[in-house]
Amino acid sequence: MSGTFTTSTARNIFFGGTIFFALVFLALTFQNEQIIPQRDQRAQLAANPSIAAGKKVWENNQCIGCHTLFGEGAYFAPELGNVYKRRGPEFIKAWIAAQPTHTPGRRQMPQFNLTDKQLDDLVAFFKYVSEINTNNWPPNIEG
Repeated sequence: MSGTFTTSTARNIFFGGTIFFALVFLALTFQNEQIIPQRDQRAQLAANPSIAAGKKVWENNQCIGCHTLFGEGAYFAPELGNVYKRRGPEFIKAWIAAQPTHTPGRRQMPQFNLTDKQLDDLVAFFKYVSEINTNNWPPNIEG
């Protein structure tokens, strides 16, 4: 066995493998560069200032401290990447306005005392987020 596996064979395997995987990497990079512009929604974000205002409400109230968005954030409360599709705009507004529910044994969301405009902006942000192509994440409808 040692006579058939020479230093030059090992070198050829190393360089061949390196070139092969470098080509695979470049092909996958090229594929992503073709797909990402098709999924870009920045034009929609720029056209609707309500979405940006809703994101600001999300950030200012530290919602990510309890909720996740696309799996990022804390796991204390439900995933909100698809809450718009699950519950709808009126439910979202009513739920936030009704907090805390004072239900024994349940985690409670604080009352942020958001204005109607802030609630509308937050719902616009959730609608925008729900339309992002996430390759079916989260895997189930309840987040």
